[in-house]
Amino acid sequence: MRSVAVVTGGSRGIGAATAILLARQGWDVCIGFRAAAESAGRVVAECEAAGVAAVAVPTDATSPDAVAALFTAADTMGPVAALVNNAGIVAGPARVEEMTHDRLVAMFAVNVVGAFLCAGHAIRRMSTRHGGTGGVIVNVSSAAARLGSPGEYIDYAASKGAIDTMTIGLAKEVAADGIRVNAVRPGLIRTDIHASGGQPGRIERLATGIPMGRGGEPDEVAHAITWLCSPEASYVTGAILDVTGGR
Repeated sequence: MRSVAVVTGGSRGIGAATAILLARQGWDVCIGFRAAAESAGRVVAECEAAGVAAVAVPTDATSPDAVAALFTAADTMGPVAALVNNAGIVAGPARVEEMTHDRLVAMFAVNVVGAFLCAGHAIRRMSTRHGGTGGVIVNVSSAAARLGSPGEYIDYAASKGAIDTMTIGLAKEVAADGIRVNAVRPGLIRTDIHASGGQPGRIERLATGIPMGRGGEPDEVAHAITWLCSPEASYVTGAILDVTGGR
């Protein structure tokens, strides 16, 4: 029986690229998605074309019941051995004094609370403390966590800073339970998240500040994530890997 990877935010961008690459590497894949059912269906079809099982589950990462349902669906496929904590949101550019309570609550609920809820379910399945055989969690952070994103979205940057801290602490907490926990910190990657934050031309505007002179592609981040999920990274835990073109 193949192992199962749960990928949140798996209908587009980095999540979709990661789900497809994991499938091509022999993982069965359970993706969570918020609203883009048609896109999620296309990802499932691409995964299945690799000869594995795949399913897409509508998931609100802030809902304990929805997260539980995502992992219950994964359980029907086989043993969960990997979680890619990728679901996240960004809002439009704003200074801190312009940010509303509702914006801040939504940002941290999805980007931080959702990641913790998913990690908890993964740990209860993978940890040798709970009868599991081990596994891996890869959190998707952002270079914003160390750059701060002033004048754009310090709230988003702060939420990703929390993910970095979670990665370091959780890696130490569950290392003896057979679970590795790492993070990737993407930089300016060509995904829809920039448009969803009201800045569709953001990569082109900021490209001159990238030492490699270009934005990254989702597949380039996906390869880093899948390596961290693989046996080749068996002695890597608590690491935060920048995928930023040198930015």
